[in-house]
Amino acid sequence: MKKYISLTALFFCISFAGAQPIVKQKKEQIKALKVAFITEELQLSPEEASRFWPLYNAYEDKRKENKKEKVKGYLNRMDESSISNLSEKEATAMLTQMEAAEEEVFQARKKFIASLKGIIPAVKIIKLKQAEEGFNRKLLQQYKEKIRN
Repeated sequence: MKKYISLTALFFCISFAGAQPIVKQKKEQIKALKVAFITEELQLSPEEASRFWPLYNAYEDKRKENKKEKVKGYLNRMDESSISNLSEKEATAMLTQMEAAEEEVFQARKKFIASLKGIIPAVKIIKLKQAEEGFNRKLLQQYKEKIRN
């Protein structure tokens, strides 16, 4: 019986370890598609692209880091039973944390947009928001279609 449990555990470890490179590869694939999509939608010149993408990537890294911190900070504590058991003081503190995290994201976006103003025209900055939303819609649509089939 112990041998069976050990073999099962080993199988899951190998499966999980094998899946990590696939997940990383898929994320990189999605990122490359997003870069191509946004570059095309904004019609970035090579000069604009060379100045735009480092800023965009830094902004995205900051946004992802903030999301990780938010998850670590309070979302992990937000299951139904724990929310129901929060005191008013704890709930107020959690709301303050949530607002601070959202404000940080907002300020990072404002700073990012301000830095773009010297690199690409305002029209392209507005198109960027549309392109990001369009890419996310397209990605979600493809995911839904994949689930249906």
